Amino acid sequence: MFLSRFDGQAKLLVRALLCGTSGAHRALDVFHRQQRVNPDMSLSVFMETLCQDDVACPRTEAQPLTVKPLVCLFPALFKQNLLSFIYLIHSVLPSTTVLRLLKCLGQDPHPSPWVIALVRQLERNNGTHNDQPLYTPKCSQRLKELSQRLVGFGETGGWAMCFSGQTVESDSQHASGLSELGTQRKRKSSFVTLDSDCEETGQQSKRMKMDFSDSECLNVEELRPKEETSGRSESEAPAETLCEELQQAPDSPCDALSENIKVKVLHIKELLESQTEWDQISLEVFKVLNDCDPGQVEVLCSMLSLPDLPEQALPNLCSSILAPALDFSYSTAATLIKSLLLQKVLSLSEPASRCLVTAVTSLCSRYPRPTCHALIGPVLEEKNIGNSQAELLNRLIEGCLDSHYRLLVLQMTFKILWSEAVLSVIHSLLDSKPDFSEELFTQFSEQLISQGPQFTKSVKFAKMMLTVLTKYNSHVTAAHKHSLQGCLMVNETFLKKSLQAALKRITHT
Repeated sequence: MFLSRFDGQAKLLVRALLCGTSGAHRALDVFHRQQRVNPDMSLSVFMETLCQDDVACPRTEAQPLTVKPLVCLFPALFKQNLLSFIYLIHSVLPSTTVLRLLKCLGQDPHPSPWVIALVRQLERNNGTHNDQPLYTPKCSQRLKELSQRLVGFGETGGWAMCFSGQTVESDSQHASGLSELGTQRKRKSSFVTLDSDCEETGQQSKRMKMDFSDSECLNVEELRPKEETSGRSESEAPAETLCEELQQAPDSPCDALSENIKVKVLHIKELLESQTEWDQISLEVFKVLNDCDPGQVEVLCSMLSLPDLPEQALPNLCSSILAPALDFSYSTAATLIKSLLLQKVLSLSEPASRCLVTAVTSLCSRYPRPTCHALIGPVLEEKNIGNSQAELLNRLIEGCLDSHYRLLVLQMTFKILWSEAVLSVIHSLLDSKPDFSEELFTQFSEQLISQGPQFTKSVKFAKMMLTVLTKYNSHVTAAHKHSLQGCLMVNETFLKKSLQAALKRITHT
């Protein structure tokens, strides 16, 4: 009935806090997911609503209507979950906000022992000097009775003797209790909960070796069983696993990322794993890349496992990082392109898929220089590239690179050993008619002469030479002509005569 007082996001938190004894950790999961979507979200409105006065309905007609803070009108378990949740996230809440809520809870005439303990603990955490113990007088009495049973705890073997005594006393009942124990183990363990009289109403956790019926747990964190983690949905596991990876290993590379970037990494991870269309709000998360230095971008790409990203996810990702609001530096773009595309291109054994072609061409059109150095160059340097890689590079040359970058790619081929696939790329570069300088053409002709002997029977090499002699005959000097004559003499293809005729037609004035 109180849900109408809250907005959409706060309603999710309230529902989580009402979910039994696991409500605090359910609310924590909800809060983390909301933070991933909106890192700037605040719980101020949620806390303010809980502190607002509301009319308390009387239990009997004889009782008058009273006004109490809304938080006091919720069940005791909700208050316990709420305080446990605040304890888990107290670092992101202003002390004044927390203390105001605790003051409102002080108006509850019948608080449970758990609420009393948690209120006192939170008051201590927020700078209020509360010397009162966390436990109730009844609990104090039980602790005294327990300590009297542990006689000699300060001597050697005191605690061990106590528990040994418990074991000896129970040995006589061991045989008769086996069947009962087996039955209890089959039951699902539950949390230990306390009513207003501080009585135990739930079973002890399966982790407890012995059952002390007169004891009670004082540490809120001990109420969280290990089974809770395994009970979460599989859809939440990847993001939670990544979150744990980001928080552990103090010397790991992820320490280079700020907390804001880590939150964005989690959000990007969720987007990459989703099968739905991304909305405009989701695209905003990629602006974090503008705030990263080269090292942080590399760590971020590694955390997102971009080399292993399915090709089906490439269109969504590329449309995001190519948004008009984003304009990456050379180093950021190069790192992204290398992480995202290089391994996919190198592993091609058949023509590239439509998704991969779209991604490569769109990134190359927007960031041609980073693509040349981070993708095209490394692919050319790979010794075993095949026709699939050559075909993809030729599409980039023809559709995405202007003359300046085509010459840059051609210069890259001067530093590697040519193969049939590389010859195909060079031929595509020559067909695009880049603007050769005299010095660059001289370097290219030297490569033709030095690498030509291994292609005496290659038709691709012969066709490339024919293109040079026909389309670039104005660049061929007398010195070039003399050197190329010797290269053509060893050619053994059916194009040899055509090559010699084309070279002979080149005249110099």
